[in-house]
Amino acid sequence: MKKILFLTTLLGLSAPAWAEQGHIADDVYVFFHGGPSNEYRITGRINSGEPVEILGQNSSTGYIQIKTESGRTGWVPEQFVATGNSKLFDLPKLETALADSRSTIDEQASTIEQLNAQLTQLKDASSGYTGQIRDLQIEIRDLQSQISNMDQSNMMRWLTYGGLIAFGGVVLGLIVPYLPRRRKRRDDWF
Repeated sequence: MKKILFLTTLLGLSAPAWAEQGHIADDVYVFFHGGPSNEYRITGRINSGEPVEILGQNSSTGYIQIKTESGRTGWVPEQFVATGNSKLFDLPKLETALADSRSTIDEQASTIEQLNAQLTQLKDASSGYTGQIRDLQIEIRDLQSQISNMDQSNMMRWLTYGGLIAFGGVVLGLIVPYLPRRRKRRDDWF
C-alpha cells in the first residue's frame, strides 16, 4: 500500500509538467477514483464529453489522472479519455454550420429553379426564333429567285423592244424610198 501511495505521490508531483487537454469519451458515463485503479474509492463522476486536463498516467494499471473544470482530481481508465476537444463541445458549432449550409443549399436550389425556368423560356424563344429564321431564309430564297426571274424578263423585254425597233427601222428604211415625193413648188417671185 505504501508503494502505491508513494507512486501516486510521485505521479502527482510530476503531473503538472505533463498536463494535456482532453475529454471524457463521447459515449460513456464514468466514475473517477482516488487512485490509479478501481481498488480506490470512487470520488466523483464525469459525464461524457466533459473537458478535463490530463495530469498523468499510470501505465501499469492503465489509469489516467485527470482534473475537471471544477478543479476536482481523480483517476479514470485510459480507454475512457480522449485527447483534444469533445465532439459534444464542437456540436453547437457543427449545428450552426449545418444550418448555414442548409440555408445556402435552399438558396442555391431556389436559384437553380429560377435558372431552369429562364433556360426553358430561352429554349422556347430560341426555337421560335429558329422557326422565324427558317421562314425568313425561305422568303429570301424566294425573293432572290424572283429578282433573277425579273432580271431575265427585263432583259427579254429590252431585247424584244430593241428587236422591234430594229425591225421597224428596217421596214421604214425599205418603205421610205418608195413613198411618193412632193414636188417642190417653184415660185417666180424672185
